[in-house]
Amino acid sequence: MRRPPAALAAAAALALAAPAAHAGRPCEEKPPTLRQIEQGLDLAQATARQLDASGAQVVVLARAGQDLSRYGLQWSHLGFAYKDGSQQPAVWRVLHKLNQCGTDHAALFRQGLGEFFLDNPHRYDAAFAVLQPALQQALLPVLADNARAARFHERRYSMVAYAFGTRYQQSNQWVLETLAGAAAPAVASRRAAQDWARAQGYQPTDLRLSALTRLGGRLTQANIAFDDHPAARRMTRHIDTVTADSMFAWLPRAGLAHPPQPVAQP
Repeated sequence: MRRPPAALAAAAALALAAPAAHAGRPCEEKPPTLRQIEQGLDLAQATARQLDASGAQVVVLARAGQDLSRYGLQWSHLGFAYKDGSQQPAVWRVLHKLNQCGTDHAALFRQGLGEFFLDNPHRYDAAFAVLQPALQQALLPVLADNARAARFHERRYSMVAYAFGTRYQQSNQWVLETLAGAAAPAVASRRAAQDWARAQGYQPTDLRLSALTRLGGRLTQANIAFDDHPAARRMTRHIDTVTADSMFAWLPRAGLAHPPQPVAQP
């Protein structure tokens, strides 16, 4: 659905006023085009309609922020989308972790669906997995509370953080560990959350990165580190990290969610 120019101009003003926080990418001074804003808002509207139709209160939502097809991956970034009932009518919010402008740290952000899709993604597509009702109810109060949401958050960031390490944490890893803490109330630390996920059959993505690729990434990008990975795995090109695709494969297999579904767009 195309919007009138006035609506697009208003959306552009909102986008330019938003804080710059590009997931795993350097900050760009170039403002989004009206076409990019239109595509992002259209995807947000389509997502909201489909989430409403699902009857869910909490889902795991994925976007294609970066092109990871060379690694056989479809999605790059996950967040929790939840129905915020503090407003009437209730609206969908997204809580997710963003690397700030390619630095070595990250923070949690609470955004509307429009903001979530206005981050200049590689592809204007989305998918979501509806969590089991009991898990949704356990997550809702966590996602609405800043302190509880940050319980498993680690500020130190690496885009390829070791899935079972605690030195760094990447965005999808925060989703995994926060979900584990809600599913298993006895889990009280990042390590315990990772152990719980592993016991439930979670398997990270094995990125096969050459030594030259690893060296180039470490020397040129502050948001990439490999020193948390086991040396034996790292030296044989195995980089085990949490990806959206591995989460989507695991959640239904572990009985924690329905199979992921793409957002249908007109």
